[in-house]
Amino acid sequence: MITNGLFSLSLLQAAPTGGRTGTVLMIYLVAFGMIMWFLIIRPQRKVQERHKAMLEALKKGDEVMTDGGLIGNVVHIADDRVTLKSENTRVIVARAKIARIFSPSGES
Repeated sequence: MITNGLFSLSLLQAAPTGGRTGTVLMIYLVAFGMIMWFLIIRPQRKVQERHKAMLEALKKGDEVMTDGGLIGNVVHIADDRVTLKSENTRVIVARAKIARIFSPSGES
């Protein structure tokens, strides 16, 4: 073993020299990508699809709740805006901020 300051030649010689390290690294990267897909990306896309379908089914007279917690009935629907009536007040909110549609029977 030859030592020169902080470096040791015996440690450098012990490093793997085969081509298998690249293959193993690639397998780890693919496995990590698949885990990320199934645990994070795929469920989030499903939530986005359900929200989009809920917004497309929105119609006048539905009782809705916004992300901010405002509850009211839909009075008017535009492309990206919804007018809600809550008691004697009318409020215009962004259509994407509708968080929940209550069913007519009061259950969701």
